[in-house]
Amino acid sequence: MSMRRFGLVGRPLVHSASARYFAAKFEREGIAGCRYDLFPLREIGELRRLTDEIPDLCGFNVTIPYKRRILPLLDALSPEAERIGAVNCVRCDGGRLIGYNTDVEGLRASLDELLADDRPEEALVLGTGGASQAVQYVLAERELPFALVSRDPLRGNFTYDNLPGEEVARCRLIVQATPVGTFPRADEAPRLPYDALTPRHRLFDLVYNPPLTRFLELGRQRGARTMNGERMFVRQAEASWRIWNG
Repeated sequence: MSMRRFGLVGRPLVHSASARYFAAKFEREGIAGCRYDLFPLREIGELRRLTDEIPDLCGFNVTIPYKRRILPLLDALSPEAERIGAVNCVRCDGGRLIGYNTDVEGLRASLDELLADDRPEEALVLGTGGASQAVQYVLAERELPFALVSRDPLRGNFTYDNLPGEEVARCRLIVQATPVGTFPRADEAPRLPYDALTPRHRLFDLVYNPPLTRFLELGRQRGARTMNGERMFVRQAEASWRIWNG
């Protein structure tokens, strides 16, 4: 029986739980003849060499910094991935690479749990990369207005240097969609006026390693309700598995 191969493409991958997650899933569910590996690529141009070298590759996930850079290398996109403009899941279909976005499924479930019946008037999204694009898509679905904070003044409504405390106070949902605070640099947090946070704030960090990021810890100190990216991680992983086996 030939081995069915899966994996994760990105750089760096030291923080990722994907290989452990799928190894545990295969064992728990008695799934034989499958393996999931980490494929750190120095640049996304190495992707074709990877797929040529591993003809048994059935599908793979995509993480930072390649969720957008991979688009020109794909043969097709799901309609949703096309609208989002970012991909985190690729299905290998007879030599063709088809891109999907399963982050949105994890985001919808996470926001449902974090917000419950609460509906913030406005949201603040930290970051403008591929993960942020999925966040923006889900917020737009909910008709929840948002502003973007970026290091690049051309891509966001604010930079971290000119973000007013009043804006942070007004935006009761803050979504952290950058890698800041990810293991091993767990002591870092986005530069925000944290003293503007209140117990009415809801903070969602897409990072899941460590489980309590500095960003979330600073929010908790001010009474905010917080959630990390673990639920999102699990939901997007299971959605990817369904796509690869669909």
